[in-house]
Amino acid sequence: MESLFELEILGNELWRIIALFAIVLFSLLVGKIAKFLLQKAVTRLESRDKFITITTLNAIGRGIVFLFAAGGITVGLAILQLEGKVAELLDTLSAILLSTGIGYFLYWLVDIPSAWLSKMAGKTESKLDDMLVPIVRKSLRVTVVVLVIVQIAQILSDKPITSIIAGLGIGGLALALAAQDTVKNFFGSIVLFVDKPFEMGDRIVVDGQDGVVEEVGLRSTKIRTLDGHLVTIPNGELANKMIQNIGKRPYIKRVANLTITYDTPPEKIDRAIEIVKEILHNHEGMHEDFPPRVYFNDLNADSLNIVVFYWYHPPNYWDYLAFTERFNKEVFRRFTEEGIEFAFPTQTLYLAGDAARPLTIGMEPKMSQGHD
Repeated sequence: MESLFELEILGNELWRIIALFAIVLFSLLVGKIAKFLLQKAVTRLESRDKFITITTLNAIGRGIVFLFAAGGITVGLAILQLEGKVAELLDTLSAILLSTGIGYFLYWLVDIPSAWLSKMAGKTESKLDDMLVPIVRKSLRVTVVVLVIVQIAQILSDKPITSIIAGLGIGGLALALAAQDTVKNFFGSIVLFVDKPFEMGDRIVVDGQDGVVEEVGLRSTKIRTLDGHLVTIPNGELANKMIQNIGKRPYIKRVANLTITYDTPPEKIDRAIEIVKEILHNHEGMHEDFPPRVYFNDLNADSLNIVVFYWYHPPNYWDYLAFTERFNKEVFRRFTEEGIEFAFPTQTLYLAGDAARPLTIGMEPKMSQGHD
């Protein structure tokens, strides 16, 4: 009587089929256990300053299950006795699966050099390297994906890798012609890195969008506006726009116009100028190269104008606003104490026939004739 294990299924003994499933199951189990142990190790290290180690363990844990599964399937299929087209098809599928598993594992391992670069960038004052870290990470991942695709193409076509790369070069040229905007954005990102109009964390204004630069990629730049919205601008367009870098300004300049009434006597005008100069004398945020300036500079249609210039250092916007509030309050209080009145737009209308203000412009007033 034939043994159970000597039974054949699809031309293979039963034990070979069982061995295939056992190897695949064992591979998945080992992968799951390895991932669990890595996660436990990460949990223990979270309280310590082990950023690179934690990143490494997380990266390995993300790709290890698929890698073990792909390896197990490849080894298991090698046990089967197959012939002809079926053997060729399964060999191709197992090779593709193993290449994909290795590529997926390497895809997550890219986080390790990225984490190291990010840590090194955090120790420098320049923010240019902070901008380069996400680009390096994306470039490495794209490289891994391209290499996996090339390897799969070689497996499917059974051609030398040089021929495949040459074919990809021709295809890449056609793709570049079809994706001109993508190429434009890529070169736009290069221009931005060469010119360095801004860095990560800088507050900029572009096309009325005012916000902080969060990320600079190969295709676009992301800006978090002051309203909280995330705005994405293609680098090809951004490289050709006027960029106002508020984060690079050395100070905040204010131009204030203080308007007083026309019936203010000259001595009061002089006193108003003196008051403003006294308030701004050696003021908070003043730099010796930028002293405040106060002038009686204009005769407006409905007011006398005193223009005030001052510069606040360093350019901390909220500190500047707090100082501006104190300045405004002090000007208002001192002007009130001195009896100096602020002007506001007014109009005076003279009515025809008003006995108190007869209209005598160019001629004597005429009496209109009429009937009672």
